[in-house]
Amino acid sequence: MITLQLELELWDTAGQEDFDRLRPLSYPDTDVLLLCFSIVSPDSLSNVFEKWVPEVKKFCEDVPIVLVGTKRDLRSDPQVVDSLQRQQQKPISFID
Repeated sequence: MITLQLELELWDTAGQEDFDRLRPLSYPDTDVLLLCFSIVSPDSLSNVFEKWVPEVKKFCEDVPIVLVGTKRDLRSDPQVVDSLQRQQQKPISFID
């Protein structure tokens, strides 16, 4: 049996433009990045690729990125599905 001691720090950085200049201060010494998006918000996933991936690649060039889909419990919620259908969207199932 191998025993490892790990230290885990999670930072939930603000995405608003007001924090664009402060957010890079959280990147030094990063070993892995978790980029989260809502699977019931296609715009959330678009934002990952349009805003977050370019930013983290700029400040954390060789750091691995783990893409995490959240709000799985809402995938079959009738109100959420109906709202998405009215916008001609659907919950995200997979990413090419």
